[in-house]
Amino acid sequence: MSSRLADRLGALRRQRFVGREDERTLFRDALSAPDPPFNVLHVCGPGGVGKTTLLREFAAEAARRASPALQLDARDLEPAPDAFCAALAAAMELPPGTPAAEALRARGGRPVILVDTYELLRPLDGWLRGEFLPQLPAQAITVLAGRDQPAPEWRQEWQSLARTLVLGNLEPGDVRSYLDRRGIPAGQHDAVLEATHGHPLALTLVADVLEQRPGQAFHLDSAPDVIRTLLGRFAQKTPTQRHRMALEACALLRLTTESLLAELMGGDDAHELFAWLRELSFVESGPLGLFPHDLARVALSADLRWRNPERYADLHHRARAWYARRLRETHGISQQRVLSDYMYLHRDNPVVKPFIDWAETGTAVPGALSDADRPVLRAMVARHEGEAAARIAEHWFARQPEGVLVVRGAHHEAAGFVHFVRLEEATAEDRHADPAVDAALCWLQENAPLRRGERATFFRFWMAAEEYQAVSATQSLVFLKAAQHYLTTPGLAFTLFPVADAEFWAPFFAYIDLFRVPRADYASGERRMTVFCHDWRTVPPMTWLELLARRELGATGAEPPSAAPEAPGGARVAVLGEAAFAEAVHDALRGYARPRELRRSPLLRTRIVAERAGAAAGEAERAAALQALLREAAEPLRAAPRLRKLWDALHLAYFEPAASQEKAAQRLFVSFSTFRRHLKSAEEQVTEALWRREIGAGAGGAED
Repeated sequence: MSSRLADRLGALRRQRFVGREDERTLFRDALSAPDPPFNVLHVCGPGGVGKTTLLREFAAEAARRASPALQLDARDLEPAPDAFCAALAAAMELPPGTPAAEALRARGGRPVILVDTYELLRPLDGWLRGEFLPQLPAQAITVLAGRDQPAPEWRQEWQSLARTLVLGNLEPGDVRSYLDRRGIPAGQHDAVLEATHGHPLALTLVADVLEQRPGQAFHLDSAPDVIRTLLGRFAQKTPTQRHRMALEACALLRLTTESLLAELMGGDDAHELFAWLRELSFVESGPLGLFPHDLARVALSADLRWRNPERYADLHHRARAWYARRLRETHGISQQRVLSDYMYLHRDNPVVKPFIDWAETGTAVPGALSDADRPVLRAMVARHEGEAAARIAEHWFARQPEGVLVVRGAHHEAAGFVHFVRLEEATAEDRHADPAVDAALCWLQENAPLRRGERATFFRFWMAAEEYQAVSATQSLVFLKAAQHYLTTPGLAFTLFPVADAEFWAPFFAYIDLFRVPRADYASGERRMTVFCHDWRTVPPMTWLELLARRELGATGAEPPSAAPEAPGGARVAVLGEAAFAEAVHDALRGYARPRELRRSPLLRTRIVAERAGAAAGEAERAAALQALLREAAEPLRAAPRLRKLWDALHLAYFEPAASQEKAAQRLFVSFSTFRRHLKSAEEQVTEALWRREIGAGAGGAED
C-alpha cells in the first residue's frame, strides 16, 4: 500500500498517460547511450499541450534508470543566477551556498535536470547557455520546457548538442485510449475529438465535464468554464487591448498576413502586432501567413462571439471586404486561395459545418484531364452510377474535355472529378445522347431562356473515387472550384447541381441559395438524381456573397430561398429581355439630366444598378448609381479619337443637353441627319457596354 498521497496521485497520472511515444523513446535512448546524443533538450508548445505531464514521464524514466531527475519550476524562481543555483542546490539537498555545478560534477553518473515553464527564465537564457550549463558534466542532460522556441543562439553555439521537440496535439488513437481510461462511452469519442482536436488540457477538461454529466452530449460552446480555462492558457500574454484584438482577428481568419491584419485593425501598428503574433507559441507560421492552433482558434472565436458579437461582426465585415476586393484582383490558384479564405469565414455556421471538410481541403489538388485519366474516371462513374452513365461520361469527355477538373491525391492519382458541362454549347446530338442535359435545357427554355451572351453550367458528373458524393476532401474541393466558377465565368446565368442524396444536401444547398428544379431531375442507373439550381441573373456573385454573409452573422440557418430571389435591400431583381433593356437604356439617357425621371426607370431593378447602389439603397441612390453607370459606359467614346464624334453627340443630347438636338448639330457643325446617326451609334455602344455588364460578361465598351 502506498505510504504517501503523492504516490497515489503519481499512479493515477501514469494510468491516464497516453501517447508521446516518440518523445519518450528519444529521452529513453539518450539516457541509455554511453554518450548522450544531446545535452540540452528544448520541449516547446502552447499552454496545456502537455509539457509538464511529459516532464513527469521523463522524471519517472530517469528514476527507473537510477538517474534521479532534479526538477525545477520557473514559476517558483526569481530569474536570477543566484536564485537558480540556490533552487538547484536545494533540489540536491545541499547546504545553502554550495555551488550546484561543482556538486553535480563531483556526484558523477548522468545528472538529469528538468526545468518547467522555462519561458519565465528568458532573462537567464544567455547565462544558462553561455556560463552555467557548460560547467555541468559531459554526461548531463538538461530539459528546458516552455512555450517559446529556443533562441537562434542555441543552434549557433551548441549545434548538435541541443535539440528541440515541438509538442502537438495527441493522435486520434491516443485520444480514444485516454477516453477509454476515463470511462467515457465510445459513442462520445468522435464529438470529444472534434471539440478538442486532441489538445491534452482540453481533453482533460472535457472528460471532467462528461464524468459530471453522464449521458449528455458534449458541445464546446455549451461549456463556458472549459473555454475560459483554455483562454487563460492561450491568451494570457496579451500586453494591451490592441494585442487581444489582433489575436481575435487571427482566430477568425484562415491565414493572417500583415496587410490583412492592417485592414482589420486599422491604425499604424500592424507590423508590431504581426511580429507579436508570430512569436506566440500557439501561432504557427506558414508560407502564406500565420494561423493559430486549432483549439486556440475555436476558444477565441467562441468567446468573442459570446462576449462581443458586435466586434465579431465588424471583423467579419472587414475581412469580407478585403477578400471581395482580392477576388476581383486575382486569378487562378491565387484566386482559389482567396476564395478558400473567404468561405472559411463560414466554418462555424451550424448549417455549413457538417458539409465541408475544412481540415482536409488542402490535401486534394485540382488538375486538367489527361488521356490516362479517361478510363479511370469512366470506371469511377460506372462504379457509382452504372454503365449507362459511364457511356454518357465518355461522350462528354470527348465533347467538352476542357470542362473536366480532376482532383488528384497525394500520389497524383485521380481521387475524383467534376465535369462542368456548358449547356449553351450543347447540340441536338448532345441532347439525344444525354437525357439529363436535355431535361435541364427544356427547363431553361420553358422558364428562363438564356439571353444573348449568357451561359449555363451543369455540374453533370461530380464524385470522389471512394466516397462518391459524401463529405470528403474531394467533395470539398469540388464545391470550392464550383464557387470559383461562379465568380469568374463571364455571362454566367444559371448553374445546375445534381445530387444523389437530396435529403442530405438540401439544408446546405438552401443555405447557399440553390433551389430545387424537379423538371430537371433524372435517373442515373439505380440512382435518382435531384437537381438544384442558382439563378445568377437575379442573385449575381457579389450579391450572393453578401447574402451568405448575412446568413452567417444572423445565424438563422438555412432559410428556404424563394423562387425569385431578392436583390440587396429586398427589391426584386428585374430580368429584362435584350429589346426591353435597350429601350430602357434609351429612356434613361433621355432622362439623364432629370434624376426624377430616372427614378421610374426599370433599370433601377436590374443587376447592374443593384450591385452598384448597394444593399440599403433607396430610389434616389439607385438613380444616382444609374447616372454613374451611363456615364461610365460612354467614357470609352470620349477616349477613342475615331469615336469622339459619337461622344460629342451623346454629350450635347443627354449629358449636358443643348436647347434642342438641332442646336446641338449646329454646335458640332454637322447636319441634323449626321448628328442623329452619330447619336444612334453612341446609344448602341452604351447599350452594348451596359448589356455586357448586366449579363456578367464584363464592362465591354468601345475600342479604338
